[in-house]
Amino acid sequence: MNAPLMKTSPSMPGPCPVIETARLTLRPHRMSDASAIAESLNDYQVVRMLARVPVPYDRQDATDWLSRATSGITPDWSLAITTGDDVHLGVVSIELRHGLWHLGYWLNRFYWGKGLMSEAAGAAIERFFRRMPQTELHSGAFADNAASLRIQEKLGFSILRCGDLYSRARNAVAPHIETRLTEADFRRP
Repeated sequence: MNAPLMKTSPSMPGPCPVIETARLTLRPHRMSDASAIAESLNDYQVVRMLARVPVPYDRQDATDWLSRATSGITPDWSLAITTGDDVHLGVVSIELRHGLWHLGYWLNRFYWGKGLMSEAAGAAIERFFRRMPQTELHSGAFADNAASLRIQEKLGFSILRCGDLYSRARNAVAPHIETRLTEADFRRP
């Protein structure tokens, strides 16, 4: 008699944590973050570097996204990047998509160039690998997003392939670079 086939599901990282860094607090999102998210993502300079965000982006779009992000029905982590006074600066997320874990992030333009995203993404990745050792993390960036590609390089991501990806904000296909990170290659900034 043959044993029944057992389907294995990927292990899960557990609930979205609160992470403290030298300058930031990463915390689960709240519905009260909607206005700050809408304000940040209504900036074309931010949203043009994202694949799935429409233009224009308003408070209802943010509320719809927050409903999913805060529901607890997915294993994803959607961390609000905040300062000590709880000002919402951006997002770093780790999502399970098509059986693979993906890192995504964005930051309000007024906080660019200060090393905050490297700090936030590094802290989220470190906690993720503590909970999910031996897991690969995937990411990527549009080819014209040099700052994001530098962050990924600094963290230890390696390039997998180059291709094209549709951007809702651009309403066009643009060159995209896919990357991957293993726990062994991770470099904390």
